[in-house]
Amino acid sequence: MTSAESNSHHVYVGSEAVVKLIDADDHSRLNREIALAPHLPTGLTATLLDSGVHRLGTHDIRYACYARAPGTPPGIDMPGVDALAARTLAEEAVQQLTRLHSWVPESDTQQVLREPLDHGGFTSQAALCTEVENLAALDRHGTVPRPLLDGLSAIAKRAPLCAQAAVPVHADCHGDNWVVCDLSVTALLDFEWARFGEPADDWFFLARFSGPHVETVLDVIARATTSSPETLRAECEVREAAHLASDLRIALEHPDAHAQLAADRLRALEELIVGRYWWRDAR
Repeated sequence: MTSAESNSHHVYVGSEAVVKLIDADDHSRLNREIALAPHLPTGLTATLLDSGVHRLGTHDIRYACYARAPGTPPGIDMPGVDALAARTLAEEAVQQLTRLHSWVPESDTQQVLREPLDHGGFTSQAALCTEVENLAALDRHGTVPRPLLDGLSAIAKRAPLCAQAAVPVHADCHGDNWVVCDLSVTALLDFEWARFGEPADDWFFLARFSGPHVETVLDVIARATTSSPETLRAECEVREAAHLASDLRIALEHPDAHAQLAADRLRALEELIVGRYWWRDAR
């Protein structure tokens, strides 16, 4: 097996199986994924073959072994994917996510999806305003330029009063978490952030990490869901604001550990506020 890049796990990929490992004392999100995997809609994700805890020296190691789905991820920002392929993949991804959003879990599985999770996404106008205020209070050295903080605050003030916890969402469906073979989606991976939310929680990730194809993906989503393009852009904008504010707060709370996170999120925040990312190509 060969190792694969992961921000939070040790991941090993073989010809027929994929294994994820993590110290059991670290975050518990893999537990969530393991609990959900057998109950998700058929064919949506890779088959869970085995899972458990293994004692290694003085540490407990949580593991999950999955059947390897055929294909490879298109990747964040879809490098090398042309416009026609991007539309085809977006249409398939929207179909799969719509299946997830329509899924009615059994009561035990609902409990898993409702377990508290600090997901950093949008929950309410008040919570987002508070997050921006906390970020400003932490930023004693002016790491976040004032115009960007003001832009975040403006997005927060026009956000909906609250988001509903209405349907199951993946909440991390960027291009590294899809598996594609011959322009067909074969699996959606990594359900560690799955929870109850709104479909827009997934539409944001699908569009934001599609690189040069964001307008194509937004068009596919709007057509499939009969959403107003303006409403869809606004929903994505507020969700990006929530994630960026949360990540920047974490980076300022732990500056030595998260210097790269801060730099990455500041670039994205400038795109969001100064570049008006979700509106720059709106017609």
